[in-house]
Amino acid sequence: MKKIILFLCLICACHGFSQSNEEDDKKDIQAVLKAQRLAWSKNNIEEFMEGYWKSDSLKFYGSNGVTYGWENTLKRYKKAYPSKDHTGKLSFKINDISKITDGAYYVLGEFHLKREVGNATGFFMLVFKKINGEWKIIADTSA
Repeated sequence: MKKIILFLCLICACHGFSQSNEEDDKKDIQAVLKAQRLAWSKNNIEEFMEGYWKSDSLKFYGSNGVTYGWENTLKRYKKAYPSKDHTGKLSFKINDISKITDGAYYVLGEFHLKREVGNATGFFMLVFKKINGEWKIIADTSA
């Protein structure tokens, strides 16, 4: 009987630990998104890009098709948003953060840009992966 109780306690502890890790992961991912929002709103696209995986394997899928790689994504952002009037003030509405597997989540949300050249809104789906202890966006679909 003691072994059964001990076994049940271990299962409960592991389940609680798993939920705690997921909550921590989600908080860490939200912190990346907050840092991106603040950097964007300061018209600091380079700092905004710190949330992305610095790799040629990064994928960004937008209205003009797929952009491959961190450098190309940075260039795309700089071309599309050449000034503070274009970047404006960014806000997000996060609709869902779901675990795909250990070390990977997807995020569904909406973005809102309040800016001088006209406001913009859209939707996004991000895939985050934990790389070298940091959460990074490895794929971004925004429209």
